[in-house]
Amino acid sequence: MACKIIGCGGYLPKNIVTNLDLESFVDTTDEWIKSRTGILQRHLAASDEYTSHLAYKAAEHALQDANLLPTDIDLIIVCTTTPDNSFPSTATKVQGYFALGNIPSFDLQAVCSGFIYGLQVADSLAASGKYNTILLICAEKMSSLLDWGDRNTCVLFGDGAGAVVLQRKSVDNNGFLFASPKIEVNSGVIDSQIYSNGSYGELLYTDGGVSSNGQSGKIKMKGPALFKNAVEKMTDSMIEILAKNNLTIADISYLIPHQANLRIIQSIIDRLNVDENKVIKTIAKHANCSASSIPLALSELKSSGSLNEGDIILFTAFGAGLTWGSALIRW
Repeated sequence: MACKIIGCGGYLPKNIVTNLDLESFVDTTDEWIKSRTGILQRHLAASDEYTSHLAYKAAEHALQDANLLPTDIDLIIVCTTTPDNSFPSTATKVQGYFALGNIPSFDLQAVCSGFIYGLQVADSLAASGKYNTILLICAEKMSSLLDWGDRNTCVLFGDGAGAVVLQRKSVDNNGFLFASPKIEVNSGVIDSQIYSNGSYGELLYTDGGVSSNGQSGKIKMKGPALFKNAVEKMTDSMIEILAKNNLTIADISYLIPHQANLRIIQSIIDRLNVDENKVIKTIAKHANCSASSIPLALSELKSSGSLNEGDIILFTAFGAGLTWGSALIRW
């Protein structure tokens, strides 16, 4: 529990594409998409709107929410699977947009589990004492990886970015933890656990890459097997992290799962017997924004005014790799 989220923000491109819009150029129907995914619409970035642009705009909103200036940040982490370039990193491009000095910045790639991975990395780096204020951004332009002739995948994804500002707690000379004026001592990151298993890599992947064929490739997916693994692994990781921290699902104020498919979310609700009112769902409006889905949902929750001091939030995600994990924070 080295740091706390003190600000969050999100950005979605202006172009909204509904299921009905897709009917004009994809072999699908609004009813087919709704019944299988729960998605009604998605935001798609313009051709000249890059992942770094989405990231920058979400970061601006998060900094405003934290009442901080860009110069208050001393580390930038960008979680993305759709970087602008093979190099430089998207994070260094964002650093350049803010015209910051020589602070470190780097990209992290865990696909849809990016936020959970990024949160653990950021909290661990804060615990080292080297960084006080970390900007963690998740940004994705998933539309750049879509094959619009494949109705099983192209209808699932959207573009967007979410960001959080994390501030480190401090330790005095006696080893006691205390907080900055913005932070309540008992609030912050409680725990996080991340996992991967590369033997399942064929369930969700792109058919291209820099070292394989010099192309970014398009998304390929084995839906039924992916669905089964997503439900099992997210559910198991939540049960494990709750037990490890002597909590039950009844102690959770909000559950924010990765927004991949409404049926996956509903299966998790049924397995854990979660109060439906505690589960945040943005899938209908955003579709699957990969790593961005959780911070976008968190930003919407905070903007709604529903978050209260002391609320415990459980995050869980699952993505290609396979990667997955869960995290707990106290607001």
